Amino acid sequence: MPDVNLSVKLAGVTLRNPVVVASGTFGFGREYSRFYDLSELGGICAKGLTLHPRNGNPAPRIAETPMGILNSVGLENPGVDAFIAEELPFLRQFDTKVIANISGNTPEEYGVMCEKLSAAGVDMIEVNISCPNVKAGGLAYGTRPELAAEVTEEAKKHANGVPVMVKMSPNVTDITEIAKAVEGAGADALSLINTIRGMRIDVNTRRPVLKMNTGGLSGPAVLPVAVRMVWEVSQAAALPILGMGGVSKGEDAAQLMLAGASAVAVGTALFADPFAPLTVRDGLAAIAAKQGLSAVSQLTGGVQAW
Repeated sequence: MPDVNLSVKLAGVTLRNPVVVASGTFGFGREYSRFYDLSELGGICAKGLTLHPRNGNPAPRIAETPMGILNSVGLENPGVDAFIAEELPFLRQFDTKVIANISGNTPEEYGVMCEKLSAAGVDMIEVNISCPNVKAGGLAYGTRPELAAEVTEEAKKHANGVPVMVKMSPNVTDITEIAKAVEGAGADALSLINTIRGMRIDVNTRRPVLKMNTGGLSGPAVLPVAVRMVWEVSQAAALPILGMGGVSKGEDAAQLMLAGASAVAVGTALFADPFAPLTVRDGLAAIAAKQGLSAVSQLTGGVQAW
């Protein structure tokens, strides 16, 4: 591997390298630990947690597309208490940062989970604001600045010093307005993008391929959207960014970092290649070395826009 400093900082947390695995694509790491030492990763963003266990949506809930996948898994998870009791001790065996991803239907639920997770000692909390706010008629928190700010404030209030990273939804008219709102509410970092809402229809049955009709699109098709949104958000907010969306090789990650991301997450690529995060890490190091950089962090924000 080229002699390049791979460590980066994200919301004050030092990652041994800039490659994190994205929530919902890595489970709690047990299956992937059979392939390699999870200490090789910069961080592990665990599967999304809710206050109580969830069974998720009915099948079929995953479908391939020509350049990615659609999913409507529906946040199936064992609940935050089970994660703390059973999964966190396993993850703590490895020398990598543990990021807990949380979803809630009310600001109060987010607050309770932040209390529990901060007490349990996670390194960072990723707040998913693509969830429906039951008090606002099911409107997703991430689609309105005031709702995004409300849940961010509640999370910060109960995180007890653990950095709070807000995961941004791309399904909005102007993502920078949401970014500025959560920055004002005290967020420590931003992660983007979450999946883009999409749909497939079986032309023979005339039914949607997914049981829930629509799902979130991820994979190579969304990379250009992710790069654009990371660039826009980096211009509008001063917060560090975890960039994600379609990353499968070093060049993809480098694009997101040049656009303004401090670190990157690998998600859908894991389903085809469990070693994808290590491939991305080594590819980033090679790109930095070729450009004469002493550290991969020097890529961040380096785009020279016309």
